[in-house]
Amino acid sequence: MQIGELADRTGVAQRLLRYYEERGLLTPRRTGAGHRTFEESDVPRVEIIRALLAAGLNTATIRIVLPCTEYQAGQLVPTCLEMLTHLTGEQDRQAASIAQLERSKEAIEGILAAAPPGLGDAGWHAALHGEAR
Repeated sequence: MQIGELADRTGVAQRLLRYYEERGLLTPRRTGAGHRTFEESDVPRVEIIRALLAAGLNTATIRIVLPCTEYQAGQLVPTCLEMLTHLTGEQDRQAASIAQLERSKEAIEGILAAAPPGLGDAGWHAALHGEAR
């Protein structure tokens, strides 16, 4: 199938499908004229890529775990230990990012709590931007 049909069947823009190819996630064959041709198996592959992206994985990680992933009854299922290892590492990275965001949120809350009385009234925007009230 041509890239337009794959785009229609998966709901993914042709531009993104070309990006997935650039990142090594899709490997279409080429015709003599250089046109991409995709297999029927690329339809679920694109769905798996989209689900892994939605889970917060980057394309480099997806390239590693993609061969170890299947869709079964609408659920992503790992099929090899390598995927579990990478996903555990990704989960640890996400937990560290969440912890950092929590610390940042608490710091901002502390700064806001220290604001002088009246600063939060209708004139706060003007005060922040150095505008006269």
